Amino acid sequence: MFIIALTGGIGSGKSEAAKQFALLGVPIVDADVISHELTAIGQPIVAEIGRIFSADLIRADGSLNRAKLRAHVFNNTEERLKLEALLHPAIHLRALQQLAENESKLHPSYQVLVMPLLFESHRYNGVANKTLVIDCDENLQIKRAMTRSNMTEKEVQAMMNAQVSRASRLERADLVIENNGTLKNLTEKIASIHKNIIKTCIVSQ
Repeated sequence: MFIIALTGGIGSGKSEAAKQFALLGVPIVDADVISHELTAIGQPIVAEIGRIFSADLIRADGSLNRAKLRAHVFNNTEERLKLEALLHPAIHLRALQQLAENESKLHPSYQVLVMPLLFESHRYNGVANKTLVIDCDENLQIKRAMTRSNMTEKEVQAMMNAQVSRASRLERADLVIENNGTLKNLTEKIASIHKNIIKTCIVSQ
């Protein structure tokens, strides 16, 4: 099955784009969803985070204080890399498992792998047939991220700094959807690119 790797900077609209693809019947494998599953209450990685970083990051009910962890790691590159070394191999393994499971089912001719750090890691080299970047103005990125995640501008900027630059992301993309407009605009663009991808899949079969 053809695989499209969908990526973009924080606040670009990746999650909404993935939702629109899902509404079109396209199977979605989302690294952020996997990350949340792996760090849910009772998961082994939560205990590891408390051991490696600080027990204060784990609430009394056993849940991970994500905001506190985020603030901690994005103010310290060494700590962020330690967290990535813990999480990313597990996310990678689960993502590949889900992609393989989709291959065995009767689905449309392609699936979407949502990977925020696609170009920051070599783990996914060769996994996807095409890369799709959701792009928007950087000032809009910051505003969206602050609104969506209740983050400060400084926190958003720190996360953006930890990602590849917008220019690099666009240079490496096979496909780009500009998302500076409304949800309706985004929906229309995804419907159009969906048709083109289907045609590509048919030709390549």
